Amino acid sequence: QVQLVESGGGLVQAGDSLRLACIASGLTFSRYAMGWFRQAPGKEREFVGAISWGGGHTFYVDSVKGRFTISRDNAKNSVYLQMNSLKPEDTAVYYCAATERTTYATGSYDAYDRWGQGTQVTVSS
Repeated sequence: QVQLVESGGGLVQAGDSLRLACIASGLTFSRYAMGWFRQAPGKEREFVGAISWGGGHTFYVDSVKGRFTISRDNAKNSVYLQMNSLKPEDTAVYYCAATERTTYATGSYDAYDRWGQGTQVTVSS
């Protein structure tokens, strides 16, 4: 049974940092490209960033470039999202996702077929 479990969310102030983690089980993690998405209340789920299976390629939405960094540790079946200089508009539930359909980092929602339950990130002004 495939499971993706996110952690690390919380309530922070604008300008603070958070590090989200996603631990995968039930799959051969190194074969999966991984992505982070987020969904704010009343809005559609949007792509945040992704990382290739080997970690050599990353891809971000413009709104987080220079502030967020994705990394992975295949030995620990884990992917991370380091979020710096957080803004109130970053408030959302953050989800990690996995895809075996490509080895590259992809922002395509439809490419991902494994999803975690999400972790709440709230940034106060």
